[in-house]
Amino acid sequence: MKDADFLKRCWKQSHGISLVRPSDNLVQAYVRKSRNAMKSMELNFKEGITEWGVSASYYARYFAVYALFQKLGIKSEIHDCTIALFKDLFRNMLPKGLISEFERAKADRVEAQYYTEQLVVNTKKIIDDTKNFVMEIERISDGLNQQKIGALIQKARQERQ
Repeated sequence: MKDADFLKRCWKQSHGISLVRPSDNLVQAYVRKSRNAMKSMELNFKEGITEWGVSASYYARYFAVYALFQKLGIKSEIHDCTIALFKDLFRNMLPKGLISEFERAKADRVEAQYYTEQLVVNTKKIIDDTKNFVMEIERISDGLNQQKIGALIQKARQERQ
């Protein structure tokens, strides 16, 4: 399914994408959740609990993106919809490879949590990549002014139609 068709379905689904009032309180709450997930990632990897380190890595990224969405006034409770809209809205603002890294982190989380195969991962790379991803999302969020937010919301509305 093409991304545009998938996004249109996301706008129509219950708990899919919707516009809400932006909330600085929720932005800060999800930033905290992202940072806590990074701490959890590091602690789990340090203790050799790979599957939860991988999972926490994904959630650190996801919560950073969700904080960014809260700043815009976007709610999306379906992870695939969140990732698709993130890709659509921010593809031209992100360093090359960051979106595919986010998608890979989700796939790795699913693999780690739901399957029993022994995982072999480069924990240092995952930790570094996760921290870089979160810092990049926070940099983008900090650089958003009302004009940029308005343009992003307008683009999101166009995807809904």
